[in-house]
Amino acid sequence: MVGFTKKINDAVANSIVGKRFRLDGSGHRKSRENARFLTEIRAGLATFFAMAYIISVNATILTDSGGTCVCTDATDPTCAKDVDYNLCLGVIRRDFITGTAAISALTSFCMGLFANMPIALAPGMGLNAYFTYTVVGFHGLGPVSYRLALTAVFVEGFVFVGLSLFGLRQWLARVIPASIKLASGVGIGLYLTIIGMTYSAGIGVITGATSTPLELAGCLAEDIVDGVCPGSAKMRSPMMWIGIFCGGFLTAILLAYKVKGAIIAGILLVSIISWPRTTSVTYFPYTEVGNDNFDFFKKVVTFHGIQKTLGVNDWDIGGVTGQFGLAFITFLYVDILDCTGTLYSMARFAGAIDEETQDFEGSAVAYLVDAFGISIGSLFGLSPVTAFIESGAGISEGGKTGITAMVTGICFFISIFFAPIFASIPPWATGCTLIIVGAMMASAAKDINWRYWGDALPAFITLAVMPFTYSIAYGLIAGIISYMIINTTTWLLEVISGGRIVVPDKELREPWTWKIKGGLLPQWIVRAVSGKKDFWREHEHVVSASPDDGSVGEPAEKRTPTVVSSDAEPKDPNKAETKLA
Repeated sequence: MVGFTKKINDAVANSIVGKRFRLDGSGHRKSRENARFLTEIRAGLATFFAMAYIISVNATILTDSGGTCVCTDATDPTCAKDVDYNLCLGVIRRDFITGTAAISALTSFCMGLFANMPIALAPGMGLNAYFTYTVVGFHGLGPVSYRLALTAVFVEGFVFVGLSLFGLRQWLARVIPASIKLASGVGIGLYLTIIGMTYSAGIGVITGATSTPLELAGCLAEDIVDGVCPGSAKMRSPMMWIGIFCGGFLTAILLAYKVKGAIIAGILLVSIISWPRTTSVTYFPYTEVGNDNFDFFKKVVTFHGIQKTLGVNDWDIGGVTGQFGLAFITFLYVDILDCTGTLYSMARFAGAIDEETQDFEGSAVAYLVDAFGISIGSLFGLSPVTAFIESGAGISEGGKTGITAMVTGICFFISIFFAPIFASIPPWATGCTLIIVGAMMASAAKDINWRYWGDALPAFITLAVMPFTYSIAYGLIAGIISYMIINTTTWLLEVISGGRIVVPDKELREPWTWKIKGGLLPQWIVRAVSGKKDFWREHEHVVSASPDDGSVGEPAEKRTPTVVSSDAEPKDPNKAETKLA
């Protein structure tokens, strides 16, 4: 068996595929060590099973926006019990499932094919919640309409194209203080946790209250009175307990044992328990909406075309309010932090980061794939697409090339035809998933610089304001402003006093600069300015520094090699001289 797999790996490595993706043994000068074809396939499957939950979770969250459904109930602006409105929501949920699987397939495959990175993409968690609950609002009660919000996402994607081409995206991501960036991830994690505890997209363990902002719930939805659960009915919902034990604790135990696909396993178990119609936890009650959902579920394998959310962007932005601009800026900023941070962390995990330029191979193409994916996704009716941290599951399995991402993309494409299964996953099956994802994101809190007040307080304000105001934008604004006020004030006092008034623990402050090591401009611009004719190609090879160049005694990492371009004249290797920059 080992000999058979070795033959396959060697055959692919020696083919044009091996050279294109730089597999180990391909003979490419930049082949990636231990990159094997069959390992890449296994890694792609691991990534898919780690992030397949996004298909149902994203659809559940976006459905709460109401999409293009119109509420005509004059007494209840949310149309929570309107049959026609809920039937419409069932259709757009299926649209979102198809759209999520399709854009995930397209962007992941393109990331692998063009950027040769083992990183998969899909509509981002946190951004979908911000899109639904803050920008559009629950069932369309927010400040920006669903159609106009899609336009903001579309425009943001093309702004990203420009930022990516000219290297500004990298600069914008790094100019934000590290403490704020870390706290943003934690805050979004807490934000997702609250959503996972609600009724509409979670297990229903909390609800709004009158005397307090939140209150313990856990009753059946039909037992809620004036938005709260009666004391005698609290924590009596069987769906909530199924979600907690089978979707929460079981998933956590599987994660503790590092079982691949643990999250999707928990979701599927709760869903299977909820599918029989005769139980008290059924997702298909004998109602008009339940019958419609069950009829679609029985198809099992079918293609559901996007009916109500395809190309519905509102291009008339003449009378838009400031909320549209705020949504656009927030999408832009959070995407810069989220996708760029994920791309860099996954590239570092895969060992692809250049320590001198702090860049990775194919970064410009990777950013462009993400940027175009955002705009295309908006045409599918979706919130912004971003790189997924779950790509680490594939990388940990040995994924090092774009073949990993391409396999993940193919799996997402196949899942399009299983829309009836993904459309029948109840919210209590995914609620604990959101809480678990929130816990994963909150782990970044340990890296925040809590030792210096000028870093710690802005970070805490950022992560606290996000969940408490149900807005990523407000958290970022509060954190950045507080950072500027505290640190600018201490700097001015030091300057005005001539250095006599200095913060005692100034040496503990996290360094901040707008400068980027390796330069602001991307390498393709540097090559074009230097006169390289095929500036879109990297330099051909690197000549190592020799002991005779004056660098004897210096550590190898401090020696700067000479880069010889492909259009340089060939030289006798015995006479070649290496100059230090």
